[in-house]
Amino acid sequence: MLYEAAAWNPDWPRERMIAALADPMLERYHRDWGREGDAGVIAELDREPVGAAWYRLFTAEQPGYGFVDEKTPELGIAVVPLHRRKGIGHTLLRALMVQAREDGYQALSLSVAVHNRSRMMYERAGFEQVREVAEGENWVMRAELG
Repeated sequence: MLYEAAAWNPDWPRERMIAALADPMLERYHRDWGREGDAGVIAELDREPVGAAWYRLFTAEQPGYGFVDEKTPELGIAVVPLHRRKGIGHTLLRALMVQAREDGYQALSLSVAVHNRSRMMYERAGFEQVREVAEGENWVMRAELG
């Protein structure tokens, strides 16, 4: 699912999954999974995973793309292409926001390409732009969990 999140744009050529996940920056999102500050949910249809959402805490020394601070977990979310635009992403997002609140976090952050259609879903869920990166191509967004 991390691969699907990183390769969200169907117009981009697909790298081999192993190569993509071995990228040092992307490795930060899955290396040693299960450490304090890691949580996730999976969507299944007929016992097959079709989507997932997760969050992880990062440090200022090794931030993620959507890093805000060391107390705010960064969200990742992916749905396999065949099942996109069916509400699965929204359901995963809401479930993970509830999980984060129950885990005692005050907010979640993320990074999204400005032209990614998922940005609108994040805005509807309460995420607001914190800053632009990559010459305005991406936004870092944050949502208070209140």
